Amino acid sequence: MSRLRTLFERLLEWIVIVLMVTLAAEITLGVICRTVGVSLAWYDEIASVLLAWLTYYGAALAALKRAHIGVPGLVQAVPRRFRLPLVILAEALVFAFFLLLAWVGWGVMDMLATDFLISLPNISSKYTQSVIPISAVLFMIAQALNLPETLRAARAGQIKHQAEAAEMTE
Repeated sequence: MSRLRTLFERLLEWIVIVLMVTLAAEITLGVICRTVGVSLAWYDEIASVLLAWLTYYGAALAALKRAHIGVPGLVQAVPRRFRLPLVILAEALVFAFFLLLAWVGWGVMDMLATDFLISLPNISSKYTQSVIPISAVLFMIAQALNLPETLRAARAGQIKHQAEAAEMTE
């Protein structure tokens, strides 16, 4: 499981890196072209799509690293016998939310099949919005890969946010 988690983390890191470099290059190109008097009609729209993609894929990576905002103190405040059920409920709600997001995102893609980008009319909005169901599935995979450690910590009564645990080891 550790190897799978590492491979998944590397995949998400590379996706985020490629998106960041592409976004930076695209914006730089747009600024340079605008400076020399040749404005690119498509660069604003593509930059916003790339930023959305970066946000969604980055959120999946953050979920894998357990770097999202958490409230471990709330779980710690609950009597020990209720911690594991509370963590299981919280994880179930996260999975349910992202399953719903993936399902609704898929429906949105069908609705947008006939819509196209304004500045690049050959590109369907369906493709640009595919990030919603894809990232929802990636988020669920990240949560599933973290689930054994989350449950182990809950059983031990040691609910800590990953960022806090990293600070403690430094």
